[in-house]
Amino acid sequence: MVEVTSVSRVRLGYLGAMSGQSTSLPTGGTVRPIVRWGEPVMHRTQEPITEFDDELATLVADLVATMYAADGVGLAACQVGVDRSVFVFDCPDDTGVHHQGVVCNPELFLPEGRDRRLDDDEEGCLSLPGAFVPCARPSYAKVEGQGLDGSPVTYAGHGLLARCLQHETDHCKGTVFADRLNKRTRKRLFKQADDMEPDFPPGWPTRPVGVPDPKPE
Repeated sequence: MVEVTSVSRVRLGYLGAMSGQSTSLPTGGTVRPIVRWGEPVMHRTQEPITEFDDELATLVADLVATMYAADGVGLAACQVGVDRSVFVFDCPDDTGVHHQGVVCNPELFLPEGRDRRLDDDEEGCLSLPGAFVPCARPSYAKVEGQGLDGSPVTYAGHGLLARCLQHETDHCKGTVFADRLNKRTRKRLFKQADDMEPDFPPGWPTRPVGVPDPKPE
């Protein structure tokens, strides 16, 4: 999942829709604990969505609730421990306009050749909370997939939206953004995460930051 404390800081593991889509996100979900890097589900290709049913609707509503509880702009199912290829997002583009949607079975399309420009802004992930380092990615991205009802969806854009779409699609493919960093930057990322660990207790964000473990009776 992508995480944001400012437009330039992304806790992930972006122009709204090519076809004019900006899907309303479901409400009424339950906040779930966010799974951390190192759990097997975070590092394998996720199972495709084949049934667009009530179980999927419940999962997506929970993803939305958890994303907002953690102040993120995107969240993939693997980040709540569910092995399914789906993510949700509510993210600003390079003009500051917010776009939101649900993408099942995402496929990513990036510019090539002269059209490819890199953005080396900072990035982070709610599954490694509190840590941010620069991560070079194409400044434009397009994602195609299916919506909550199985209908085709396409989202694309520049800026933070492009980074978010890439980050969340990576999660569905079993990639975390540290996999895209050099050794030195990766080491700095993990040092930051270790320093921030006390602020993000097990069970976060179902347990708010700063709330200690309950004392035994």
